[in-house]
Amino acid sequence: MALLPILHFPDPRLEKVAAPIEHVDDEVRRLAADMAETMYAAPGIGLAATQVDVHRQLIVIDTSEAQDQLITLINPRLTGQSAVTQEYEEGCLSVPGIYDTVERPAEVEVEALGLDGKPFRMKADGLLAVCIQHEMDHLQGIVFVDHLSRLKRNRIVSKLRKQQKVS
Repeated sequence: MALLPILHFPDPRLEKVAAPIEHVDDEVRRLAADMAETMYAAPGIGLAATQVDVHRQLIVIDTSEAQDQLITLINPRLTGQSAVTQEYEEGCLSVPGIYDTVERPAEVEVEALGLDGKPFRMKADGLLAVCIQHEMDHLQGIVFVDHLSRLKRNRIVSKLRKQQKVS
């Protein structure tokens, strides 16, 4: 396994829409393992392939305290969501040090392929629902700051550009 470099906002590669994965093979399983290792080391609770400059529909998530409940979603698709929304403070490995409140559906149902290539469905609420939606946004070229007001987003871009010049 290997640690992968994570793209940082406002890198334009984060805006690319990910392509579906045609076949779940050893290359996809290796990418998922590398992404999981990268996510845990960061540390984070979710990572989309887009964030490591691989524009394929693959997400790894683990919202457990013990970091022992890894979920891999290949070609994920929302099949349902609640009308009830919740606000959650979100952060992102691609937007380090920035946190802000985003409103999203409180419950979701997702259909995806697993590492065995077989389809499965799952329902999620709370932090897991937020994380699934956040990572699925990445596959569409959307970063959580895109859900914020233009003023907040512009302030974040300015702050991150200043940080990049200093480092």
